[in-house]
Amino acid sequence: MTAAPDLVLTGAEVRTLDPARPRATAVAVRDGLIAAVGDERDVPGWRGPRTEVVDLRGAHLVPGLVDAHSHPVWGLDMATGADLSGVTGLADLRAALAVAARVDGWVIGHGLDHNAFEGRPVDRALVEDVLGGAPAFLRLYDGHSALATGAALAAAGVTGARVFEQRSEVVCDADGRPTGHLVEHAAMGLVESVMPRPSYAARRKRLVELLAAMAATGLTGAHVMDEGDAELVGAVAEETVLPLRLRFAPWCMPGVDGAGLAELVAAQGRGGRHWTVDGVKFFMDGTVEGGTAWLEHADCHGQGTAAFWPDPDAYAAAVRRLHAAGVRTATHAIGDAAVRHVLDVVAGLGAGAAGRHRIEHIETAPDALLPRFAELGVAASMQPPHTAYTRADGTDEWSRRLGTARAGHAWRLRDLRDAGATVALGSDWPIAHYDARAVLATARAPRGAASAGAGLTGLEALEGCTSHAARAAGEADTAGRIAVGYRADLTALALDPVTAPTDELTESPIRLTVTGGHVMHRGE
Repeated sequence: MTAAPDLVLTGAEVRTLDPARPRATAVAVRDGLIAAVGDERDVPGWRGPRTEVVDLRGAHLVPGLVDAHSHPVWGLDMATGADLSGVTGLADLRAALAVAARVDGWVIGHGLDHNAFEGRPVDRALVEDVLGGAPAFLRLYDGHSALATGAALAAAGVTGARVFEQRSEVVCDADGRPTGHLVEHAAMGLVESVMPRPSYAARRKRLVELLAAMAATGLTGAHVMDEGDAELVGAVAEETVLPLRLRFAPWCMPGVDGAGLAELVAAQGRGGRHWTVDGVKFFMDGTVEGGTAWLEHADCHGQGTAAFWPDPDAYAAAVRRLHAAGVRTATHAIGDAAVRHVLDVVAGLGAGAAGRHRIEHIETAPDALLPRFAELGVAASMQPPHTAYTRADGTDEWSRRLGTARAGHAWRLRDLRDAGATVALGSDWPIAHYDARAVLATARAPRGAASAGAGLTGLEALEGCTSHAARAAGEADTAGRIAVGYRADLTALALDPVTAPTDELTESPIRLTVTGGHVMHRGE
């Protein structure tokens, strides 16, 4: 070592995920990188007069945990107002709305489970009488649909159906009356554009608090599947050290032209300390519960047979253009037809596409599609906590819509790993909580419709938030393991994340979170 390290972590059980040296007890950090990996006897020789030495007292040190699918900036707006995630039925929903605080006269809510409607169609008539005429906008948990009241629709000038370039719908009844159910982004955006919005100062404060809270669960990075807010993130990054590394993938939506694609290409590489734009996010479908997942055969309501891109070939052309420009892509694909189409498009790109493209979510997929992930080098980015929105007995909205056979192919983490795929793990916050420990635990013990199948091993789950997340981002040579020259992103837990029982893992204290050599969280 040519110069003294800035930070030395000692007294640890280090699981490096480096095949050349799987275990160690001490790690040295200099200039944001791993400078040395060794044992306690090496520490005296590493120390310099300005070296901070942290005794981890037997904690388990692993590569920094990464959320491979999150929305920490866009989610600030999505997770605004009343938290309705605890609502389990219509009576609960009405009671919660009756006492909900007003935001500039509006009732705004988020996290509402489709199952709360108890099988009824989503309709404003179910709740308007408890709101006293206040406009209300309630986001359902999936982030792809919402319920707006008549007053909210009137404020946005929505009086009937609309035509959109992307798959979206203002749901109307047989008489053409908007029910208030807004499906997909363009439809929701009609009302979102007239809603109260937090001030810049409030959003900045919430972002700083959110990232600090994420770091407190052991997270050191997030693959951000939206464009975020460059002004906000850039300002915070100049004033302080971002607790997490944020990799933004701006959206590419149907109707994009050549100039729009050129803008996406030009945006690549923009950023600052601990944040960058790297990749582009597509949507091939929506959600099962909303009836917009693209399925090979219709769901039980006769829905789900259309893609988010009205012309799927236009999606393929956009991917080809970006691939030729060296841009990585991530595509939201939940239904079996959507997954198949994305794989077919990547297959058409040729051998040079391996390792450059990924699919997000993959909630149901038949056996025949699984080997293609490894064959084509397409990463599977999956969110185990989403399984909690389903039920093992099949009575939830997701399972009922798909039917027994397709619900039996739910979140096939184990099968994709067995097929040789890169499987990166995340939360999709604010769709599910960002706590990295819950992501690890639920990957090992999936819930609901996925609970009948085997989960990942403890090591595979850890890899999903470290080495496989790095591979999915094209960073396998610089991140995802503890080795000399790799980024000094590190997480220390009181319990071993590989061997601890899942119920204990979710409560494991986080002793230390280090991002880029900076200590971002210190636990007890």
